[in-house]
Amino acid sequence: MSKVDDDFFNRADEHIHLANDQMVKVSMGKVSASMLYSVARFNAFVTASGCSSMAEMKKSRQMTIDFFVKEYEKMLIENLDDYIVHFDKYKT
Repeated sequence: MSKVDDDFFNRADEHIHLANDQMVKVSMGKVSASMLYSVARFNAFVTASGCSSMAEMKKSRQMTIDFFVKEYEKMLIENLDDYIVHFDKYKT
């Protein structure tokens, strides 16, 4: 992953703590689906915030999708590989 700011992982951990708290009431699959939806919704908002018109947003739609899918794929691969290497440690 590219260079991140000092609070990047702290912010991510806050989201993970919220997800863990939610799993007391519902399954991890439901929490995961809600988190994935919220990230997609927030990223649509971030994208819209950077556009001056609907036409501009529509024009950049595929480029935006490609960017976020690529970033998610890189982060998922990085975290899967980390869990594979540290499986026994993380599963205890």
